[in-house]
Amino acid sequence: MNIFQAVKENVTARQAAEQYGLKVNKNGMVCCPFHDDRHPSMKVDKGFCCFACGAKGDVITFVADFFHLAPLEAAKKLAEDFQIPFFIDNAKKRNVSKKKEKPKRTLYQTEKKFEEWERESIRILSDYLHLLEEWKVSHAPKMPDEEWKAEFIEACQQTEKINYYLDLLVFGELQDRIEFLLDSGKDVKRIEERMEEYRRNNKEQTGKSIGSEGNEL
Repeated sequence: MNIFQAVKENVTARQAAEQYGLKVNKNGMVCCPFHDDRHPSMKVDKGFCCFACGAKGDVITFVADFFHLAPLEAAKKLAEDFQIPFFIDNAKKRNVSKKKEKPKRTLYQTEKKFEEWERESIRILSDYLHLLEEWKVSHAPKMPDEEWKAEFIEACQQTEKINYYLDLLVFGELQDRIEFLLDSGKDVKRIEERMEEYRRNNKEQTGKSIGSEGNEL
C-alpha cells in the first residue's frame, strides 16, 4: 500500500477540514476556503465539493489546495498529522520523482459535456435545497391547528431526496452519476423550472403589493 492509499483509507476530507481549523456544521457543510464564501457552500465527507466555485476532490486534493502543496507533500502532511504509518519503496521513490504527474482534470476535460451537466445539476439542486430550507422556517405553521402551506409541505417532502441527489453527484461513483443523468436529468430540469416559476410569481406578487401601497398613499 502506498502513501496515497494509506491516507485516503484512514482520513476523510471532513476530518482534515476540522483538523485544520474549519468549522463543519452538523450537515457536513463548511465555508469554502477556496473562494470568498460568506455562508457554508462546501460539503465535506469522504471527499469535498463546493456548490459555489466547483472545487472538488478527495482528502489529498483538499489539503494540497488548502496549503498550496504538491499531492505527495499533502499526503505526507496528512500521514504525519494523523499518525498514519506508511512505507514507500526506494525504487518507487526514484520512479515517482522522474515521472510528471498528469493533471487530475484530464479525464473531466475529455468528458466536457457530462462535467458541464453535472456542475449545472449540482448548482440547481443546491439552490433548491437552500430554498426548501428557507421554506421550512418561513412557512412553518405558527399554531398547532394552522393549515400547512404548500411550500412547507414541499420542503418536508423533498429535502431528504435532494440531499441524497447531491450526495450522489458529489461523492458517488462515475457509473452511478451517469445513471442519475439518464434516469433523473429531466427531474433536475423540472426543479429548475419550478424555482423559476416560484421566483417569477413571487416577484409579481411583491410588485403588486408595492403598487397597492403606492395607490393607498
